[in-house]
Amino acid sequence: MDETSQKIIDATMELIKEKGYVATTTKNIANRSHINECTIFRKFNGKKDIVLSGMDQEKWRANVSKAVFQDVKWELRSDLEMFMRNYLERVTPDFVSLSIGLRAPQIYEDTMPYVMKIPDAFLRSLVSYFEAMHEKGKIGSCDFESLAMTILSATFGFTFLKASFGDQLSGVKQEEYIKNSVSLFLKGILQDEQ
Repeated sequence: MDETSQKIIDATMELIKEKGYVATTTKNIANRSHINECTIFRKFNGKKDIVLSGMDQEKWRANVSKAVFQDVKWELRSDLEMFMRNYLERVTPDFVSLSIGLRAPQIYEDTMPYVMKIPDAFLRSLVSYFEAMHEKGKIGSCDFESLAMTILSATFGFTFLKASFGDQLSGVKQEEYIKNSVSLFLKGILQDEQ
């Protein structure tokens, strides 16, 4: 990737994060990247092509995969904290703002597979983890996908609200939220087993 193409990608992704896909124009991109608008069309087929090139770059995706969640200790509390922490380190409020900008109907069909990889990796890893914990006799049998969805929803909800409101809605810090959420979750599932 040459320097000019990278400047175009970076400017486009930043603008989409700030304004959304529809409101981002090639004129905006040219201004942000300090190039002539014609240069954009010499390097790319259009705005959609720029975005898809950006989505192929690690810096513009959260890089969440099942491998991120493999450092399990087979202790429910520490493992669930690790799942949430690793997700929140990658799915930052900035990334959430970008992914919201990429949900425009004009591009969503093309960006959805990239964006869906993130919650899918988290969800599938958690389901596998809960199944293994059940096989080890550490948790009872239940709907493991619903358990995983509860953790995913709580984790994504935190970063979504931080992306939307910063600390205006709640001043709870990330690490405090992780520990408190896991404690509440464990009280619920461990009480069900009694």
